[in-house]
Parts: sequence; structure tokens; C-alpha cells
Amino acid sequence: MENSMAFTVPAWVPEGAQRYLAHTESGRSIRDIARTEGCHASTILRQIRRIEMRRDDPSVDAALQRLADTHFTDEPGQVAGSHMYGADADNPLAAYDEEFDREALRVLRRMCETGAVLAVAEDMDKAVVVRDNGDGGTTKTAVVECKIAQALALKEWITCDNPGRISRYRISTSGRAALSHLVAEAENRARSRNELGMAEAQADFLPFNAKSASAPGRPKKLARARYSSAESPLIALARRRDRDGKPFLDDSLVTAGERLREDFELAQIGPKVAQNWEHFLTAGTGSRNDGQLSGAQGSSGARDRVVAALSDLGPGLSDVALRCCCYLEGLELAETRMGWSARSGKIVLRIALQRLKRHYEDQAEPDRLIG
Repeated sequence: MENSMAFTVPAWVPEGAQRYLAHTESGRSIRDIARTEGCHASTILRQIRRIEMRRDDPSVDAALQRLADTHFTDEPGQVAGSHMYGADADNPLAAYDEEFDREALRVLRRMCETGAVLAVAEDMDKAVVVRDNGDGGTTKTAVVECKIAQALALKEWITCDNPGRISRYRISTSGRAALSHLVAEAENRARSRNELGMAEAQADFLPFNAKSASAPGRPKKLARARYSSAESPLIALARRRDRDGKPFLDDSLVTAGERLREDFELAQIGPKVAQNWEHFLTAGTGSRNDGQLSGAQGSSGARDRVVAALSDLGPGLSDVALRCCCYLEGLELAETRMGWSARSGKIVLRIALQRLKRHYEDQAEPDRLIG
């Protein structure tokens, strides 16, 4: 019997699952695995028993079966649809680990929203993240490859209390911790791409116009918005009701705000880690420069879409949209910083989202005329 695992699996596979597969698929004894891993045989036995009990969850069972079929055969990586699980000369395992991290970050962000669940149906290639809209219905917020959902379940980042034909998963405590870790890693990767001007890039990204922080004798405070791991203020407003009993923000307005946020996040990824959006704030001292960002070197397509949207909104509306949709500032904080009266921010925000929705609809018209 060999003293090392005969097959290699992606790094995202949990340690317990790796040892379970080494025992069940490679036929290695528990004592052999324990010697190799430098732990007691009882530890390996407990891990194997625990994974076996978890196979009652169809997603966990499918993930283990896919890993076994892909990596514990004579020709690994040849299973149809095994992207992310497979390995070959053109697609090293590191690429699949990176793909998993990217997809996990996207999905876990959505699952952190209040009332969000991941629905996985049997014999389907796709799963969906849906969110309770507070009106007895649900809103689809993301589409997920089933293999990603299965991997998240195997890692226990999502849990299902009652698996069945349609299993509904919620984010776990470990999933929330993993999300924070993935966000930090994504920021570090983006930061590593910036070989020059790091100090300037970090100083550029201010989620508010720190006018008081720039006062003489007071150091300028740097505050980075952790927009990736927080729930958007739009979601909270969508659960509120107006005088007629209708949602204060309908799904189309929330979608418009989330579209701006997604482009904003994409615009931060690139050689220049942080963009300077401060000149869009009405209280800012910078000039608009015809809607162009000075020195911005992020994702040009997403950056241009954000610039076009904010420029179309104009002063005031672009301010509240940038703060609430992109920086995820709460309404009370936004009202205080902009000097507005209490409870006026939600009205201005709704007007901004209505204008933003019309902007995206106008942008879609030329596309429909092509072809």
C-alpha cells in the first residue's frame, strides 16, 4: 500500500472529504491514511463516519460522487460536465480552485441577503438563489451551476434542514466567515496587480466626502467600504410598504440599483485597485471633468457604464445612488452626511432609482435595434 494519496483533488475539497475518498475510492486503510497525515486513526475514522452520514444530503452525495468519478479513475477529468472538478494539461487544478472561489464569492454574497435561499432540484443542471420579496412571493437573484451548489454543501458553507426533491439551502455560520475571507482574498489579489501607485490608489477610494476629516490640523481619515459583505439598503426598503400597502421599492427599481452596484464592483478590479468616485458627490470639491474619471484604470467597460449612469442622474440623485447602491451607506447616515432632513433620503433614493431604471431602459433600446 502506498503511503501517499494516489490521486490529487482540488484544494477546495475539505480535508475530511479528501480522507474519505482516499479510503473509499483508493482503498487505503484508515491506519495508512493516519500515518501519512500524522494523526491518530480514530481521528480519520470519525471524519470518514461523519462524511458518510452527510451523504443523506443529495448535494453532498452528488459532490462526492462527481469527485470520485473525476479524480479516482484511471483517466481523471474526462467526465462530461466536470469543469471545476477535473484536471488536465490545459486546465491545472489551480484554475478550478480559482473558479470555485470566484463563484462561491458571487453566490454567498446573494445568500447573505435577508430571506435568501438556494433552491436545488433533482436532475437539474442549474440551481437558483431566490429571496423573499415580502409580498408572499420570491425574486430570483442568481443562477448557479449545480456543481457549485454541491461543492458549497460539501464544504458546509450552506445547509439544508430538509433535503428532498427540491432542497432549499441557507448560508451557514461558516459560510458567512468564508465570505469575509473570500472578500479579503479578492481585494488582496486586486491589490497585487497594482505595481505602481499603491499609496495613491488606497487614498483615492473614500466612500464619503470627508470634508471634516480634511480640515486643518485633522488627519484625513481613510475608510474603505466593505460593500461586498453587507446587505444593500435597497433590500430593506423593498420590504417596507407605502400608504397603499405596496412595496416601497418594486423589483425593477431594486434590479436597477443592483445593476449599478455590480458595475461599480467590477470597476474596482484592475491595475488600479480603487477608483476616485468622490467627484460625483454633490458636496465634493472635485470637478466632473465631463464625466470621465481622472486616472481610472479599472475595468473600462464597467467603469464607463457607471460614469454614464451617474452622469445621467445628475447632482443629488447621483450622490444618493452612489452612497446607497454602491457604498451601501444606510439612509440615516447618507442623510446626515448630505445635510438632508430625516426620512427624506428614501424619497430621493426612489426618485434616483426610477431615473436609473429609465437610463438602463434607454440604453437597451439601441441594442434591440441592432440585427
